Order: sequence, then structure tokens, then C-alpha cells
Amino acid sequence: MSIKDRLKMIMDREKLTAGAFAESIGVAQATISHILGERNKYPSTEVILRLHQRYSDINLEWLLTGNGEMSKDSSSSTASCPDFDYPLFAENAENPSNGTDKTENRKEIALGTPQNSPNSIVRQEVIYKEKPAKKITEIRIFFDDNTYEIFKPEK
Repeated sequence: MSIKDRLKMIMDREKLTAGAFAESIGVAQATISHILGERNKYPSTEVILRLHQRYSDINLEWLLTGNGEMSKDSSSSTASCPDFDYPLFAENAENPSNGTDKTENRKEIALGTPQNSPNSIVRQEVIYKEKPAKKITEIRIFFDDNTYEIFKPEK
């Protein structure tokens, strides 16, 4: 089993597409596409470390070599139970519900009519300043024999 197959197993376990998996570990989608594609590119150390940081229960030895179990903690492994379906709105330690257990219907309440302040009128003025006419002070003509002449207008 290649590392590409093990990455696919992790994606299947987490029920993620390649794009969602890439986003979950913080890498570009193209990176995962190259790893899973026909090019058979091996993931970089950074990709493996990001994957392990995000999915800390994944056994690094299994990920790199294929030896051992997928998950460090076999009791919480969902690999042994592929049909495990975690409820969408279940309580968990990371995101406890701060609301009350009592369900109630809530309606949006209009805040009233907004009081708009009158917009101030912005005036833009364009000022054209005339510059004095430019005067020629000298003209230089260069010749192919590396000489030149200077012409200055009479004042």
C-alpha cells in the first residue's frame, strides 16, 4: 500500500474530497491533486506534518510506512467502524453549546426606520496653472567623426 492509498483512506475516514482535505490541513488543492494523481509524487515533510497536526490521532509510522494501525487510539478509531456517523449537532468538548436546552422560536425584530444623515456635498475644483513657455537654450549636433557643434539662440 502506497502513501497515496493511505492518504485516500484518511480522506475516506473523514468523508472529505481532495479539496476539502487540502483546506483542512492548510495546503493548496493542487498539492493534494499532485500527490493523488498519476505523477505519483510523494508528499513533502511539510504536508505530512500539517496532516499530523490536524489529525493528531493518525499514527505517523502507519502514514509513512504502512506498518501498524491507522489510529494511535484504537478505541476512538473510526477506521474499525467505517459506518460510524457522528451526529451533525452533537455536543463535544471543543465546541460546547452555550445556549439553553429549551428550544424557542425566534423572530427577527425590525429596529425601526434608520435615520440617515444627509450626505455632505463634496466639491472638487480643478485649478489649471499655466507654466511659462519653455525656451531653447542650446542645440547640440553630434557627427559620426565624434565631433559636435553647439548652437545657442541669440537673445
